[in-house]
Amino acid sequence: MKKIVWLLCLLFFMGGLIYGDYFIKEKSHTDAIQMMGQSQPARDEVMEMWISQDLKKMAANSSEQSMIIDLNKNLMYLVDHQNKSYVEMDLPLDISKYVPAQMAQMMNQMANSVTIEVTPTGQKKKIGQWECSEYDVVMNIMMMKMEMKVWATKDVPFSWEKVTKDLTSQVMAAQLRLNQSALQELLKVEGQWIASETKMNMMGNTVRSTTEVLEISEKDAPQGIYQVPAEYTKKEKLSMEDLQRR
Repeated sequence: MKKIVWLLCLLFFMGGLIYGDYFIKEKSHTDAIQMMGQSQPARDEVMEMWISQDLKKMAANSSEQSMIIDLNKNLMYLVDHQNKSYVEMDLPLDISKYVPAQMAQMMNQMANSVTIEVTPTGQKKKIGQWECSEYDVVMNIMMMKMEMKVWATKDVPFSWEKVTKDLTSQVMAAQLRLNQSALQELLKVEGQWIASETKMNMMGNTVRSTTEVLEISEKDAPQGIYQVPAEYTKKEKLSMEDLQRR
Protein backbone atom coordinates (compact mmCIF):
# COMPACT_ATOMS: atom_id res chain seq x y z
CA MET A 1 0.00 0.00 0.00
CA LYS A 2 2.83 2.39 0.92
CA LYS A 3 4.50 1.68 -2.42
CA ILE A 4 1.29 2.54 -4.28
CA VAL A 5 0.89 5.81 -2.36
CA TRP A 6 4.54 6.68 -3.01
CA LEU A 7 4.13 5.91 -6.73
CA LEU A 8 1.00 8.08 -6.97
CA CYS A 9 2.82 10.96 -5.27
CA LEU A 10 5.74 10.58 -7.66
CA LEU A 11 3.44 10.57 -10.68
CA PHE A 12 1.66 13.68 -9.38
CA PHE A 13 5.00 15.45 -8.88
CA MET A 14 6.21 14.46 -12.35
CA GLY A 15 2.91 15.57 -13.83
CA GLY A 16 3.45 19.00 -12.32
CA LEU A 17 6.84 19.21 -13.97
CA ILE A 18 5.48 18.07 -17.31
CA TYR A 19 2.54 20.44 -17.42
CA GLY A 20 3.95 23.45 -15.58
CA ASP A 21 4.79 26.55 -17.60
CA TYR A 22 7.98 28.58 -17.22
CA PHE A 23 8.03 31.80 -15.23
CA ILE A 24 10.74 34.47 -15.39
CA LYS A 25 10.76 37.57 -13.18
CA GLU A 26 13.10 40.42 -14.04
CA LYS A 27 13.78 43.86 -12.61
CA SER A 28 15.08 46.83 -14.59
CA HIS A 29 16.43 50.26 -13.66
CA THR A 30 17.04 53.36 -15.78
CA ASP A 31 18.89 56.33 -14.34
CA ALA A 32 17.38 59.81 -14.32
CA ILE A 33 18.29 61.88 -17.39
CA GLN A 34 18.06 65.48 -18.58
CA MET A 35 17.72 66.20 -22.27
CA MET A 36 16.72 69.25 -24.31
CA GLY A 37 15.66 71.14 -21.21
CA GLN A 38 13.47 68.34 -19.93
CA SER A 39 14.14 65.88 -17.14
CA GLN A 40 13.02 62.30 -16.75
CA PRO A 41 13.16 60.70 -13.31
CA ALA A 42 14.85 57.40 -12.60
CA ARG A 43 12.62 54.45 -13.38
CA ASP A 44 12.39 51.00 -11.80
CA GLU A 45 10.17 48.30 -13.22
CA VAL A 46 9.44 44.61 -12.78
CA MET A 47 8.57 42.44 -15.77
CA GLU A 48 7.03 38.99 -15.53
CA MET A 49 7.35 36.58 -18.42
CA TRP A 50 5.41 33.36 -18.93
CA ILE A 51 6.40 30.70 -21.49
CA SER A 52 4.10 27.79 -22.25
CA GLN A 53 5.33 24.27 -21.60
CA ASP A 54 5.40 23.50 -25.33
CA LEU A 55 7.39 26.72 -25.99
CA LYS A 56 4.74 27.95 -28.44
CA LYS A 57 3.40 30.91 -26.46
CA MET A 58 4.88 33.72 -24.43
CA ALA A 59 3.52 36.67 -22.47
CA ALA A 60 5.85 39.44 -21.27
CA ASN A 61 3.99 41.71 -18.86
CA SER A 62 4.78 45.02 -17.19
CA SER A 63 2.42 47.35 -15.35
CA GLU A 64 1.64 49.37 -18.50
CA GLN A 65 2.15 47.01 -21.45
CA SER A 66 2.27 43.38 -22.53
CA MET A 67 3.70 41.51 -25.49
CA ILE A 68 1.97 38.23 -26.25
CA ILE A 69 3.30 35.79 -28.84
CA ASP A 70 1.34 32.82 -30.20
CA LEU A 71 3.43 30.74 -32.61
CA ASN A 72 0.44 28.50 -33.37
CA LYS A 73 -1.18 31.52 -35.02
CA ASN A 74 2.07 33.28 -36.04
CA LEU A 75 0.84 36.39 -34.26
CA MET A 76 2.16 38.93 -31.78
CA TYR A 77 -0.08 41.20 -29.75
CA LEU A 78 1.13 44.54 -28.37
CA VAL A 79 -1.20 45.31 -25.48
CA ASP A 80 -1.63 48.70 -23.83
CA HIS A 81 -3.13 48.39 -20.35
CA GLN A 82 -3.50 52.15 -19.90
CA ASN A 83 -6.06 52.65 -22.66
CA LYS A 84 -7.15 48.98 -22.82
CA SER A 85 -6.28 48.44 -26.45
CA TYR A 86 -4.09 46.14 -28.54
CA VAL A 87 -2.54 45.79 -31.98
CA GLU A 88 -2.36 42.38 -33.67
CA MET A 89 0.79 41.80 -35.74
CA ASP A 90 1.85 39.05 -38.13
CA LEU A 91 5.07 37.10 -37.56
CA PRO A 92 7.81 37.38 -38.66
CA LEU A 93 7.38 40.97 -37.56
CA ASP A 94 7.61 44.01 -39.82
CA ILE A 95 6.92 46.83 -37.36
CA SER A 96 6.68 49.44 -40.13
CA LYS A 97 3.30 47.96 -41.17
CA TYR A 98 1.78 48.92 -37.83
CA VAL A 99 2.83 52.55 -37.39
CA PRO A 100 1.48 55.80 -38.90
CA ALA A 101 2.49 56.31 -42.54
CA GLN A 102 4.72 59.29 -41.69
CA MET A 103 6.71 57.06 -39.31
CA ALA A 104 7.04 53.95 -41.48
CA GLN A 105 9.80 55.30 -43.73
CA MET A 106 11.77 56.64 -40.77
CA MET A 107 11.52 53.32 -38.93
CA ASN A 108 12.68 51.41 -42.00
CA GLN A 109 15.67 53.74 -42.28
CA MET A 110 16.41 53.25 -38.60
CA ALA A 111 16.15 49.45 -38.87
CA ASN A 112 18.41 49.37 -41.92
CA SER A 113 21.01 51.47 -40.11
CA VAL A 114 21.32 49.18 -37.08
CA THR A 115 24.59 47.28 -36.69
CA ILE A 116 25.46 44.99 -33.77
CA GLU A 117 28.73 43.33 -32.77
CA VAL A 118 28.74 40.59 -30.12
CA THR A 119 32.02 39.51 -28.51
CA PRO A 120 32.31 36.79 -25.84
CA THR A 121 34.84 37.95 -23.22
CA GLY A 122 35.54 34.49 -21.78
CA GLN A 123 34.75 35.81 -18.29
CA LYS A 124 32.41 33.94 -15.95
CA LYS A 125 30.25 35.36 -13.18
CA LYS A 126 27.69 33.92 -10.77
CA ILE A 127 24.54 36.04 -10.62
CA GLY A 128 21.93 34.79 -8.18
CA GLN A 129 21.89 31.01 -8.62
CA TRP A 130 23.11 31.04 -12.22
CA GLU A 131 26.63 30.59 -13.59
CA CYS A 132 26.87 33.07 -16.43
CA SER A 133 29.13 33.85 -19.38
CA GLU A 134 29.94 37.47 -20.19
CA TYR A 135 29.49 39.17 -23.58
CA ASP A 136 30.29 42.63 -24.87
CA VAL A 137 27.59 43.96 -27.19
CA VAL A 138 28.00 47.16 -29.23
CA MET A 139 24.98 48.50 -31.10
CA ASN A 140 24.91 51.47 -33.47
CA ILE A 141 21.55 52.99 -34.42
CA MET A 142 21.93 55.92 -36.79
CA MET A 143 23.76 58.54 -34.66
CA MET A 144 23.41 56.65 -31.37
CA LYS A 145 25.84 54.14 -29.87
CA MET A 146 24.83 51.57 -27.26
CA GLU A 147 27.37 49.56 -25.27
CA MET A 148 26.24 46.58 -23.23
CA LYS A 149 27.61 43.99 -20.86
CA VAL A 150 25.43 40.88 -21.00
CA TRP A 151 25.57 37.83 -18.74
CA ALA A 152 23.79 34.71 -19.97
CA THR A 153 23.36 31.14 -18.70
CA LYS A 154 22.47 27.83 -20.30
CA ASP A 155 21.36 26.41 -16.94
CA VAL A 156 17.60 26.86 -17.36
CA PRO A 157 14.74 24.30 -17.29
CA PHE A 158 13.78 24.87 -20.94
CA SER A 159 15.46 24.89 -24.34
CA TRP A 160 17.07 28.34 -24.33
CA GLU A 161 17.93 27.91 -28.03
CA LYS A 162 14.29 27.49 -29.02
CA VAL A 163 12.98 30.18 -26.68
CA THR A 164 15.58 32.69 -27.86
CA LYS A 165 15.15 31.94 -31.57
CA ASP A 166 11.36 31.67 -31.69
CA LEU A 167 10.12 33.92 -28.87
CA THR A 168 12.39 36.44 -27.18
CA SER A 169 14.07 37.42 -30.46
CA GLN A 170 10.67 38.63 -31.67
CA VAL A 171 10.41 40.91 -28.63
CA MET A 172 13.95 42.22 -29.20
CA ALA A 173 13.20 42.93 -32.84
CA ALA A 174 10.06 44.87 -31.90
CA GLN A 175 11.64 46.86 -29.07
CA LEU A 176 14.95 47.70 -30.76
CA ARG A 177 13.70 47.90 -34.38
CA LEU A 178 16.27 45.32 -35.49
CA ASN A 179 16.85 44.15 -39.05
CA GLN A 180 17.52 40.45 -39.64
CA SER A 181 21.29 40.87 -39.88
CA ALA A 182 21.45 42.70 -36.54
CA LEU A 183 19.12 40.19 -34.93
CA GLN A 184 21.22 37.22 -36.05
CA GLU A 185 24.32 38.86 -34.57
CA LEU A 186 22.54 39.45 -31.25
CA LEU A 187 21.59 35.77 -31.16
CA LYS A 188 25.31 34.98 -30.78
CA VAL A 189 24.75 35.56 -27.06
CA GLU A 190 24.34 31.93 -26.01
CA GLY A 191 21.88 31.26 -23.23
CA GLN A 192 19.11 32.96 -21.32
CA TRP A 193 19.97 36.59 -20.51
CA ILE A 194 20.30 36.93 -16.73
CA ALA A 195 21.68 40.45 -16.37
CA SER A 196 22.79 43.41 -18.47
CA GLU A 197 24.37 46.82 -18.06
CA THR A 198 23.74 49.34 -20.84
CA LYS A 199 25.20 52.76 -21.68
CA MET A 200 23.72 54.72 -24.57
CA ASN A 201 24.89 58.08 -25.88
CA MET A 202 21.88 60.12 -27.00
CA MET A 203 22.34 63.71 -28.16
CA GLY A 204 25.39 64.19 -25.94
CA ASN A 205 23.76 62.57 -22.91
CA THR A 206 24.65 59.18 -21.46
CA VAL A 207 21.66 57.03 -20.54
CA ARG A 208 22.42 54.10 -18.20
CA SER A 209 20.19 51.13 -17.44
CA THR A 210 20.44 47.66 -15.89
CA THR A 211 18.38 44.48 -15.88
CA GLU A 212 18.57 41.40 -13.65
CA VAL A 213 16.55 38.19 -13.52
CA LEU A 214 15.24 37.47 -10.03
CA GLU A 215 13.49 34.15 -10.60
CA ILE A 216 13.19 31.32 -13.10
CA SER A 217 10.76 28.60 -12.08
CA GLU A 218 8.12 26.15 -13.27
CA LYS A 219 4.54 26.69 -12.17
CA ASP A 220 0.97 26.80 -13.40
CA ALA A 221 0.34 29.90 -15.50
CA PRO A 222 -2.59 32.18 -14.59
CA GLN A 223 -5.77 31.56 -16.56
CA GLY A 224 -5.82 33.53 -19.81
CA ILE A 225 -2.27 34.83 -19.50
CA TYR A 226 -1.57 34.18 -23.20
CA GLN A 227 -4.70 35.98 -24.38
CA VAL A 228 -5.68 39.63 -24.80
CA PRO A 229 -8.39 40.57 -22.27
CA ALA A 230 -11.79 40.27 -23.93
CA GLU A 231 -12.82 43.83 -23.04
CA TYR A 232 -9.80 45.41 -24.79
CA THR A 233 -10.29 47.22 -28.11
CA LYS A 234 -8.40 46.16 -31.23
CA LYS A 235 -6.54 48.86 -33.17
CA GLU A 236 -5.10 48.41 -36.63
CA LYS A 237 -1.94 50.47 -35.95
CA LEU A 238 0.05 52.08 -33.17
CA SER A 239 -0.55 55.80 -32.71
CA MET A 240 2.14 58.45 -32.32
CA GLU A 241 1.26 58.55 -28.62
CA ASP A 242 1.80 54.79 -28.37
CA LEU A 243 5.25 55.08 -29.95
CA GLN A 244 6.31 57.89 -27.63
CA ARG A 245 5.53 55.73 -24.59
CA ARG A 246 7.43 52.66 -25.82
